[in-house]
Amino acid sequence: MAASSSSAVSGLAGAALASRPAFSSSFVRGGRVSARNPLMTRNLERNGRITCMTFPRDWLRRDLSVIGFGLIGWIGPSSVPVINGNSLTGLFFSSIGEELAHFPTPPPATSQFWLWLVTWHLGLFIVLTFGQIGFKGRTEDYFEK
Repeated sequence: MAASSSSAVSGLAGAALASRPAFSSSFVRGGRVSARNPLMTRNLERNGRITCMTFPRDWLRRDLSVIGFGLIGWIGPSSVPVINGNSLTGLFFSSIGEELAHFPTPPPATSQFWLWLVTWHLGLFIVLTFGQIGFKGRTEDYFEK
């Protein structure tokens, strides 16, 4: 019994399984259909990398000019002194300095640092998002009639 099990297992790696079995079908012209492995990536593999044919490789379509203009476009308005004579950028950067003064201990949960951190970065990410939409929409003629 052990001999038959070992021969069956060794037969799985043999050349008999490498060939595709043919099946007969009345739904297909010719009557014979060969089974194929849907996981074969022979046609999808390029340069040793598996790629998807329908998904664009550069889906983010990032452009460093958007990041640069977005950062400048956010630092400008956030540097206007409208919060009791201080700017959001100034308050955020000064709170960083205050928290670094006692470096090994983290800022407490009641520190103003967290408010300025979240507000400043939220504004930055909103500006970057709209900048990406506007810049790429214009370069790809999305807004044209």
